[in-house]
Amino acid sequence: MFVTDWADIDNLFVRDHVAADKQEALALGINAGIDMVMDPYDPHCVDDLEALVRDGRIPMARIDDAVRRVLRMKVRLGLFDEPLPEGDYPLFGCDEWKEASLQAAVESEVLLKNEGGILPLSSSARILVTGPNANSLRALNGGWSYTWQGGADTYAPQFNTILEALQQRFSNVSYVPGVLYDEAPFAWQVDNAVNIPAAVAAARRADVVIVCVGENSYCETPGNVDDLNLSSNQKELVKALATTGKPIVLVLNEGRPRLIPDIEPLCKAVVDVMLPSNYGGDALAGLLAGDYNFSGKLPFTYSKYTAALHTYDYKVSEHRETMEGSYNYDAVMDVQWPFGFGLSYTTFEYSNLTALSSAEFKAGDSLSFSVDVTNTGSVEGKEAVLVYSSDLVASLIPDVKRLRAFRKVSLAPGESTTVEFSIPASQLAFVGADGRWRLEEGDFRISCGGLGLIFHCTETRIWDTPNIR
Repeated sequence: MFVTDWADIDNLFVRDHVAADKQEALALGINAGIDMVMDPYDPHCVDDLEALVRDGRIPMARIDDAVRRVLRMKVRLGLFDEPLPEGDYPLFGCDEWKEASLQAAVESEVLLKNEGGILPLSSSARILVTGPNANSLRALNGGWSYTWQGGADTYAPQFNTILEALQQRFSNVSYVPGVLYDEAPFAWQVDNAVNIPAAVAAARRADVVIVCVGENSYCETPGNVDDLNLSSNQKELVKALATTGKPIVLVLNEGRPRLIPDIEPLCKAVVDVMLPSNYGGDALAGLLAGDYNFSGKLPFTYSKYTAALHTYDYKVSEHRETMEGSYNYDAVMDVQWPFGFGLSYTTFEYSNLTALSSAEFKAGDSLSFSVDVTNTGSVEGKEAVLVYSSDLVASLIPDVKRLRAFRKVSLAPGESTTVEFSIPASQLAFVGADGRWRLEEGDFRISCGGLGLIFHCTETRIWDTPNIR
């Protein structure tokens, strides 16, 4: 069935000017195939709809078709088999789910820089917390959470902002915002320099400065931007704080990567919490204190420049050009941080990437292999083991790499484990020039942790449907 988005029937005559009035817009939309109208402003639109049917401007057959589609969907969803319970949700907000939410936040926040091992912080360190995201719950949740634009602070006061969580975990925490967001409707992207000099003065009395920057909550059109750079006032705050010589921990709290190439070198540590939800502040405080270990990996490529936005599965021509016009195929693109990047308080070593299946395969086979992972550091940690495939020669220029599988393992210091994977050969297919999925004869590299294996496909297979997995 087809349903409009919010007020889209009204948009046909109010905004788009393809209809003269509400009735003409309804006739246009319903006759085009709309089965359900999302009309938030006019509950009497059904009266207009009935009048249009009586006048013959909308055929009754079209109404029957729409009703049939809606009822068919409800039947397929089982909505007529078992009514939904009313108010019977005994596990809502239970302790088990709270712990799961906290653990999800802990494992998703990503340590991107830890120069000189400044993290974890001492419990007695004198900490200045500053920045527009430091004392905001809505920034942790993002849009379409408690409200459309994410105004969570008044709806969930029982949860901690980053500042509140740090104050509970550390004994000496001060707060000067420096910069705050303008809370006017739909002005989330406008931040005000409240008192940067006051933040600088407070920084001189601190041992370490935690600067929480990024974005206020947003969604849909009000959240659109034409520049991915972090706002100038926030950058000004970081640059001013850097003049004190005090170490800066930059916390990025954002729904997309805001560019920071000019201020990243000024910071000793960088953590990207993204949108970690209600327990994001608690998770961050525990991670900065060393109560938990970082294990998150970037789920996107964090770009460095506004005119150089890259996906992780880029083409060979996107590699950085080196001397004499040649290409260094082992060079990493000049990005801020690559896809899959993430540091830990410990270190991991990969070894013995071994094929468990034949080195030759066909479309119906699976590629099986294993790799040994060892915690070579001094603290317990979790490692996300990422497996990539590379089609070495293809009829269309192949991606340099494609993520095919991953698994997270927990290891004590000195502990090793063997991680096994099995990837259906069909997952190595790509869309060819004819728009059909194809797996081609030739060599494929499977890589994991800097190690690589070569498998050879002995046949070419083409599928008419993308449902090949």
